[in-house]
Amino acid sequence: MKKAVLTIAGSDPSGGAGIQADIKAMSANGVFGMSVVTSITAQNTMGVTSVFHLPIQMLEAQMDAIFSDIPVTCVKTGMLATPDIVTTVSRKLREMAPNSLVVDPVMIAKGGHRLLESDAMELLIRELIPQATLITPNVFEAEVLSHTSIRTLAEARNAAKIIFKLGCPNVLIKGGHLAERPGTDLLYDGRFFKMYPGEFIDTPHTHGTGCTFASAIAAHLAKGTPIPEAIDIAKRYLTEAIRHGLPLGNGHGPTDHFYFIN
Repeated sequence: MKKAVLTIAGSDPSGGAGIQADIKAMSANGVFGMSVVTSITAQNTMGVTSVFHLPIQMLEAQMDAIFSDIPVTCVKTGMLATPDIVTTVSRKLREMAPNSLVVDPVMIAKGGHRLLESDAMELLIRELIPQATLITPNVFEAEVLSHTSIRTLAEARNAAKIIFKLGCPNVLIKGGHLAERPGTDLLYDGRFFKMYPGEFIDTPHTHGTGCTFASAIAAHLAKGTPIPEAIDIAKRYLTEAIRHGLPLGNGHGPTDHFYFIN
């Protein structure tokens, strides 16, 4: 039977990022995707224009509905914009204790809109990250979490060590914007570093790549794949999804989550 994976994140009506991208990536990687919506955004390929955060009672009700009925093998979190959302999700996940938790520390939309309030940052660090199996910051997010500048692989390694001390046993810094070697991702497990060299595809159609990558990893963790191999499989999937990116809209188009279907 297929494993069930839950994303807890914001909604993107354009379908390129957020829970829409998460569920597509999960489906494409062989698991049953489910979603708890934290915030409803109005956005498209050019950016975010408006955000509405769901009432906390509704957030709790969604999580209770899922966990009381369906076995959740893995949870992936994305946009957790406010202190109340971070605290609620952290508390509920401690109670529910899923087998694995992938935290994508979403902070800024591609168009520049802030998706994590400053007061929520400390709560994310203190309450959620220590519960995570894997955290997947991009270079900017890793800089914020580590309070360092990252342009080289050496600086990425240093940042990963700092983030590891926040309590998450596996830190994956996504290197799509790494100045020294764009497209190279770096995993640190507290003992060893593993590099994932990648092809840097020069395209504007990268809306939702972070959501897609983290969700694909979560899918393979749910299927029992060890973390290093899950990242490798997900990275190869993401590379092809980017290669087949869709020129929709007037800004950053989405990746093609189902590039293998004509």
